Amino acid sequence: MKFYIFGVMKNNSNKITLIYVLILMFMAIIGHKLFVIYFHESADESLLKYSYTKDLLYIVCSGLVLKFILYQNEMRNKSVFEKLQLTNIEIKESNERYDIVAKATSDTIWDWKMEDDSFIWNKGIQGVFGYKKEDIGSTSKWWFDRIHPEDSLKMSVKLYSFLEQKTEKWQDEYRFQCADGSYKYVFDRGFLVKDASGKPVRMIGAIQDVTKQKEEEQRLRLLETVITQTKDAVMITDIDTSKSAIPNIIFVNSAFTDMTGYPAEEVIGKSPEMFFGRKSDILEFDKLKTAIQEYKECFIETISYKKNGEEFWVNFSMIPVTDKEGEHSHWISIQRDVTEEKEKEKEREQLIRELTQNNKDLKQFSYITSHNLRAPLSNLTGLLNLIEDITIEDPELKEIITGFSKSTHLLNETINDLVKVIIIKDNPSIQKEKVLIKDVFENVFNQLSFLISVNKPILKIDLEDVTILDINKSYLESIFLNLLTNAIKYRDPSRQLRVNIGTKVVDDNLVITFKDNGIGIDLEKNMDKIFGLYQRFHNYPDSKGLGLYLVKSQVESMGGTISVASTVGKGTTFTIVFKYN
Repeated sequence: MKFYIFGVMKNNSNKITLIYVLILMFMAIIGHKLFVIYFHESADESLLKYSYTKDLLYIVCSGLVLKFILYQNEMRNKSVFEKLQLTNIEIKESNERYDIVAKATSDTIWDWKMEDDSFIWNKGIQGVFGYKKEDIGSTSKWWFDRIHPEDSLKMSVKLYSFLEQKTEKWQDEYRFQCADGSYKYVFDRGFLVKDASGKPVRMIGAIQDVTKQKEEEQRLRLLETVITQTKDAVMITDIDTSKSAIPNIIFVNSAFTDMTGYPAEEVIGKSPEMFFGRKSDILEFDKLKTAIQEYKECFIETISYKKNGEEFWVNFSMIPVTDKEGEHSHWISIQRDVTEEKEKEKEREQLIRELTQNNKDLKQFSYITSHNLRAPLSNLTGLLNLIEDITIEDPELKEIITGFSKSTHLLNETINDLVKVIIIKDNPSIQKEKVLIKDVFENVFNQLSFLISVNKPILKIDLEDVTILDINKSYLESIFLNLLTNAIKYRDPSRQLRVNIGTKVVDDNLVITFKDNGIGIDLEKNMDKIFGLYQRFHNYPDSKGLGLYLVKSQVESMGGTISVASTVGKGTTFTIVFKYN
C-alpha cells in the first residue's frame, strides 16, 4: 500500500514536470507567433528568424529545477506520511489494547474533559452498576449525584485538592449508587492530562467494584475480634508436617497466653507437641496425629503443661481450614482448661460410688433386718395367739398384753411395708400386662366395701371401658387402694365425703384423677415432703406415713408421674399420668 501511494506520487511529479515543459514550450511558440504577427513591420529581421533551441533549453532546465523541487517536497511528504502511518498504527494498536483490557477487566473506565465538562463512560457502567445506555449522564454532575451522601464531601475534598495539583495522585474508596438504588463499594483512581502550559484539561480514571472485598474485610475484622476477645484459647497452625507430626503454630490469642503462660513470640514457629508431657495421654496424642494426617477434625482431652511446668487438663480441638479453591490451608485449634470440670467429675464419680455402696449396704441391712425380725415376730405372734386362748382376769395384765399385741401387729405391718418398698426399688423392670382400669377398680372397691358401707361416701366414678394399659396390675391396684383409703381416712367430719375418680386420654397420655373434699394438706409447709418416707401431716394414731411414698414409688416404677393439688379445708386432688399404649 505504501509503495503504491509513493508510486502514484512519483508519477504525479513527472506529469507535472512534463505538463510544465509543454505549457512553456507552447507559450514560447505562441508568443513568438504573436510577436511576428503584430510587430513584423517594426521588428528586426533577426527577431523574425528566431530559433526555439535556446528557449527549449531554458524550458527544459526550468523543468529540471521544478522536478528537483517536487522531488524534495515528495521526500518531505514521504517522511511525514511514514510518521503519520506509524502514529496511526500505534493509535490502532493502543485502541486494540484498550479494547482488550476493557473486556478483560471489570473496571469501569471514565474520561472527564474539564473544559466543557463532558463525561464519557465505558461499558462497565452498564455491566457493573446496571445502568442502561440512555440513563447515563454526560456530565460530572451525574457522577457526583450517585456518590453516597456520607462519602460525597470527603471524596470531593480529595478530588479537588488533586485537580489543583496540591496532591500528587488521587485514589479513593466510596459508595456508588447502582441503577436499582443500592450502593456498591468502589475503589476509584485517576490521573490528569495537561496542556502545554501545564493546565489540567482532562482526567481519566478507573472504578473497581470492591464490595465483596469490603464485606470480606468486615467479616475478617469481626472474626479477628471474636478470636482476640474470646475466653477460649485459639491457636492456628500451618499444614507442613515434614518436621513434626503436628504443624507449627502461626498465631495464638491472648486467652492462650493466659491459659498456658506462653507469650505469642515464644510459641510461634513451634509445634504444639511442646505442650505434651509425661502424663499426657499417648492414645489421645496418636488420635490427634492420625486426624492431622487424614485432614479430619479431631477432639481430645489430655493433660497438658504450662510454661511453669504446672499440669492442667485441656479440651483440645483441631479443625482443618480450606481456601476458596478447597485446598487445605491451615488448622485452627480451640482449647479450654477443663481442670476444674475434671476435678468435679472425679468428685461426682467418687460420690456416685459411695452412694451406690451405701445403697447396697442399706438394702442389705434392710433384708437382714426384715429377715432377722421376722423370726422373733413370728414367735411373738404365736405366743400372743396362745395367750388369747387363756382367760386373764387381771385387768392391768390384760391391758398390757393387748397393747403388746397391737404394737407387735404394727411392727409386722411396718416390716411388710418396708419389704414392699425394697422390692419396688430393687426391681426397675417389673412385669407388665394388659389390664382394664375398670376391672382393677372393682377389685379395690370390693376390698374396701366394708369401709365404704360404714362411711357412706358419695362416689362419682368415670372410668373409660376402652382404657387399657400395659402396666403392672398389682401395683395399680395398690395405688388405687392407698388413695381411696386415704380419702376415706382423712375425710372432713363436718360434711359428707365426696370422691371423684376419673380417667381420660390426653394426646398420648392416660390421665387418672382422684379428687376428694377432705381436710386437705398444707402444701406451703409440706410440698417438698408430701411423698417422703414416714411423713405424716395429720395426727391420726394409725397413720404410718408410708402410703404416699409407696404410691409414688409404684407410679414411677411403671414410667408414670404423680402430682398433688390441695387446700386445707377444701380437699385434695392427685393426678397420675401414664403413657397410653
